[in-house]
Amino acid sequence: MKKVTIAILLTAVLVLGSFGMAGAVTDGYPDGDGHPYVGLMVAQDADGTPMWRCSGTLLSPTLFLTAGHCTEAPAAHVEIWFDADVDAGIPGNGYPFTGQVGGTPYTHPNYNPNAFYLYDLGVVVLDSPMVMAEYGALPAQDQLDDLKTKRGHKDTTFTAVGYGLQKSFPDAASWKTQAFRIRMVAEPQLIQINGGIVGDFSLLLSNNANTGGTCFGDSGGPNFIGSSNVVGGVTSFGMNGTCAGTGGVYRVDRADDLDWLYGNFGAHLP
Repeated sequence: MKKVTIAILLTAVLVLGSFGMAGAVTDGYPDGDGHPYVGLMVAQDADGTPMWRCSGTLLSPTLFLTAGHCTEAPAAHVEIWFDADVDAGIPGNGYPFTGQVGGTPYTHPNYNPNAFYLYDLGVVVLDSPMVMAEYGALPAQDQLDDLKTKRGHKDTTFTAVGYGLQKSFPDAASWKTQAFRIRMVAEPQLIQINGGIVGDFSLLLSNNANTGGTCFGDSGGPNFIGSSNVVGGVTSFGMNGTCAGTGGVYRVDRADDLDWLYGNFGAHLP
């Protein structure tokens, strides 16, 4: 997991923090067939060597939405699986070399790996269509701003979906027992929006035993608004090494994100 130290100027106040790329679901439950359009991806370099895995959302038969740090260089190709339990098929499912479908990764043009949390958005254009009965959907521009004026955040929930670590432990042996490649679901609550350390580009969601949340291992998974199929944001960063307290989600409802998605990949979107 990558750790970076950041400095963000918010409302004339310098806020220092240590963010780490995050992902997967903690204290959740197996998704089963609940979100079949959420997949597990493995990024490969130009030689076909697997490098890292992430989660993401199929928005159409040919466009897969994920985090920017999942598609950044040296990623040259991506393989994707949509099984609810990818582990169950090993070794017959081709993991981590050959998924159900492959594709080409693209990263937000303003993405900077040294400040990944600012434009942490990427997509994969699939080599062949994955036809499903339903797909994830993009939000309307600035749709999440309405949550800022809602009285209290405790009742504002999201549906986080992802693969990978279900918990984070201090020793490698324990980590291995909680790192199954199973699609999991949790219902984290909104903690912070439009202010604090997240500015207007991210959200902080709860990460505890009551609501569940996200953890290290597989970034890019969707955080659906409520129980809908609308992707409010993609799992982006964690605040500590034990996946406790809060998790960071990169918002997808900002103009620069939607302009990039529709402007460059509109032919792949409904």
